[in-house]
Amino acid sequence: MLLTHRPVENSDIPVVCGFPQSEEELFFLFPKAAFPLAPWQLQNSISQRSDSTVIELEGQVVAFANFYRWGAKGCSIGNVIVSPIVRGQGVGSYLVEQMVSLGFSKHGAIEVTVSCFNQNVVGLILYAKLGFEPYAIEERQDKNGNRVALIHMRRKPM
Repeated sequence: MLLTHRPVENSDIPVVCGFPQSEEELFFLFPKAAFPLAPWQLQNSISQRSDSTVIELEGQVVAFANFYRWGAKGCSIGNVIVSPIVRGQGVGSYLVEQMVSLGFSKHGAIEVTVSCFNQNVVGLILYAKLGFEPYAIEERQDKNGNRVALIHMRRKPM
């Protein structure tokens, strides 16, 4: 599987908007957005963030992420999503590793962080596998007002 990465382009936005398959998936990706994800919602998020990146497989966009905080003190990865057609095939690992590399090399970050809701077991396992360690838990509410935990994880340079 040959994966490549590049900065997001406007033509990628409708494709990425089709990745979340449910309100719950969208909540993991973008808690403030309404389902289904509309291009204007994603474009607004991109305009306030840094290093919005897509992953391509054979020329097709299959994943997306960006930083909602960036700089030498640290970079925080957000809006992480992988197309349902390639989940479980290593695309998420590739995406997160590219973002980690950008954080350390481009921004000189002392750490890269990611936050993941407790219901997102796939995400939690992925981040742990990639060397992220939990350092804080924040109480939040889901779209139905239920209590959920947002687990903050970090990775230092290796």
